[in-house]
Amino acid sequence: MKNSLNKIGSTIKALRESSGLTQSNIANYLKVDQSLISKFEAGERPISADKLEKLLTLFGASMSIFNETEGKIKPLSLALRANEISEEDLEIVCAINKIALNCDFMTRLLKGEVR
Repeated sequence: MKNSLNKIGSTIKALRESSGLTQSNIANYLKVDQSLISKFEAGERPISADKLEKLLTLFGASMSIFNETEGKIKPLSLALRANEISEEDLEIVCAINKIALNCDFMTRLLKGEVR
């Protein structure tokens, strides 16, 4: 259990850092305290399935990302030029990423790559 918490936590941290977001950004988006995000990333606390799904969608990633090695983790790129990003901005990014993930899934389905 501890290894899976560490894997999930390190993946969340890698996704967050590669997206240029802070723990505070993520905490505000999930409506939790920043210290909880720190505990998720350190593998000290489990993250609920709904919060994990919300984060993965925000980062433009699917659950299969946990099968990747750390060097291969590449979320969808975010080009943000604001000093401060709001929860509303993150909700919009999440909605766009959900569309992109669904398009990718449909493309793989049509190619017969998904069973």
